[in-house]
Amino acid sequence: MDKTQKLLADLTNAHGVPGFEEAVTRVMVEHLEAADEITYDKLGSIIARKNGAADTPKIMIAGHLDEIGFLVKEVTDDGYIKFFPLGGWWGHVALAQRVIIKTAKKDILGVIGSKPPHSLKAEERKKVLDIDDMYIDVGVNKKTDIKKLGIRPGDPIVPDAQFTTMNDPKMLLNKAFDNRIGVAAAVEVINKLKGKKHPNTVYGVGTVQEEVGLRGANTAAWAVDPDIAFVADVSLATDGPGASKSQTAKLGSGPSITVMDGSMIPHRKLRDFVIDTAEAAGIPYHLAALARGGTDGGRIHISRAGVPCIYMGVATRYIHSHTSIIHQDDFTNLVKLLIAVIKKLDSKTVKRLTKR
Repeated sequence: MDKTQKLLADLTNAHGVPGFEEAVTRVMVEHLEAADEITYDKLGSIIARKNGAADTPKIMIAGHLDEIGFLVKEVTDDGYIKFFPLGGWWGHVALAQRVIIKTAKKDILGVIGSKPPHSLKAEERKKVLDIDDMYIDVGVNKKTDIKKLGIRPGDPIVPDAQFTTMNDPKMLLNKAFDNRIGVAAAVEVINKLKGKKHPNTVYGVGTVQEEVGLRGANTAAWAVDPDIAFVADVSLATDGPGASKSQTAKLGSGPSITVMDGSMIPHRKLRDFVIDTAEAAGIPYHLAALARGGTDGGRIHISRAGVPCIYMGVATRYIHSHTSIIHQDDFTNLVKLLIAVIKKLDSKTVKRLTKR
C-alpha cells in the first residue's frame, strides 16, 4: 500500500455520518504534514491553511467529511432498530447490508432486514422497498435484554465496509469515497505544496454535513472568505454495462471537470482556465454534468458577495451505497491539476478571471 492508498484507506475506513464527523477530522489532521495553521468553524468544519508568497488571493479546496448513513429512530420491544436515512439512499442498495450502530458504549453489528419477499404480493415485489419499511436486526432474541446493548435514538449508524485493492491494484473499493476523495485531495495539495512556490494562500477545508444540505460549506466559506474555490467530490462513472458509448466519465480517464450540477453552474472563466491548464500540462480530464444532486459548491459560490467556484470530481462507481470503486490515477491527476492551477493563480490572474 503506497502513501496515497494509506491516506484513502484511513479516511474511508473512518466512520463519520452527518453530524458525527469527528473521527474523520482526526484522520485528516494526522495526515496534514505541511499545514501552517489548522482551525475550525463553529459547526465543526476543519480549515488547514498553507501560506504562500502572498496572503491573497485566498484559494479554497473543499471536500466534505461526512458519508451517507443512518440514525437510530427507535428500538422496538422485540429488539429491532428502526432508523432514519442520513443522505440519499436507494432502497435496493440498503437492504441486507451490514451496518455498525455506534453507541456511547461500543459498536454494535447489525444487518438491514425487511419483510421476506416470499411473503410479499406480486405487486409489492415490483416496488423499491421504502426505508421506512426496513429495520436493523442486531441478533437478539426474547431472552436477550436489548436495553443492555445501550442503543438509543440518535445513535449514528454507518455502513460496515473496509478499504480493499481489487484485481487491478489501482482499482480501489470501499464505502465513503463520497467524499473522502475530496478530503484526501485537500490534504495532498497542502502537503505537496511544501517547499514549492505559489503566489497565494491555500485553504484545504473538510466540511461537515454536506449530505444533509451542504451545511458546513456555508459556514466554512464564510470563515475563509475565498477569492477562488474548488470543490473536490465524486462524479458519476458512466462506464458500466448499459452506458452510452458517448459517455466520457470512465475510470482511468482523468478527473471530471464539471460544467454544471444541480446546485451550481461553475464560473465560466475559471472553468476555461482549468481546462486550458490541464491541456497545457498534459493532464487527462473529461467534462461531465450532474443533472440531479449538488455539491458544496452550491453554497460556496453564493457566499458573501459571491465566489468563483468549480466542482472537479473523480469518476466513481456505485456512489451512495455500502461500496464504491475509483481508479487511483484519477485521484492522482486531480491533485496534479489542482496544484498546476493553484501555482498560476496570482492576484493579477484572479482579477482577470473575475473582471466583467
